[in-house]
Amino acid sequence: MTTDADFQPADVLRQIDAATEQLLRTASRFTDADVRAPSLLPDWSRGHVLTHLARNADGGRHLLIWARTGVETPEYPSMAAREEQIEAGAGRSAHALVADLRDSAARFAAEYRRMETAAWSRTVRWTGGQERPAARAADSRLSEVLVHHVDLDAGYAPAQWPADFVRAMLGRVVASFGARSDAPALRLHADDTGTRYDVGTAGPATSVHGTEASLLAWLMGRSPGTDLTVPDGAALPELPFLY
Repeated sequence: MTTDADFQPADVLRQIDAATEQLLRTASRFTDADVRAPSLLPDWSRGHVLTHLARNADGGRHLLIWARTGVETPEYPSMAAREEQIEAGAGRSAHALVADLRDSAARFAAEYRRMETAAWSRTVRWTGGQERPAARAADSRLSEVLVHHVDLDAGYAPAQWPADFVRAMLGRVVASFGARSDAPALRLHADDTGTRYDVGTAGPATSVHGTEASLLAWLMGRSPGTDLTVPDGAALPELPFLY
């Protein structure tokens, strides 16, 4: 999670590569039955998650090509086409899914290394319409790999997310909730770092305590929050879906 001022491409690529290797180690253990099993995402099997990650690598590569060459290269043809690609690939064998995951990640990394310094600040457009500097494609890829690794429900947990990623992503997620009118007012206390985060202003704020990773996982819908605490044993508030 970077700003233009502190973005260090080589450092972020090392983080992406390390996260990808961990993901591949998990995926390589899957049998054909394993990839048909449900993931933590509604209506998606592990095969859907693995296919999404492969197509996300291709989409990120397209954005980097756009930034490097100046030739408009869409992330996906459309959101509908993205969904069709995921559905079409989800039913493949475990071997095919892992090979696709590995090969697409390698293509992304190869294009990443072709980027010149100036290209990272060039604006490209995501399929959803957001226009951002190409450096955000690097951040996005790291987030996709780390978060969807958890979604595979295969032993990799939010507590294993790198601390730097958690801290930066937590700040971004808090800001996203803060911009929404349907977010409850929260006062988040990260007990492991001593940091406090405030979300929303609608009504009295609920104080929630936990580690930064646990808070992030709950906010992102990757945890029910059973490892978080609220004063007087009150229930955690309901959160709107983020992503």
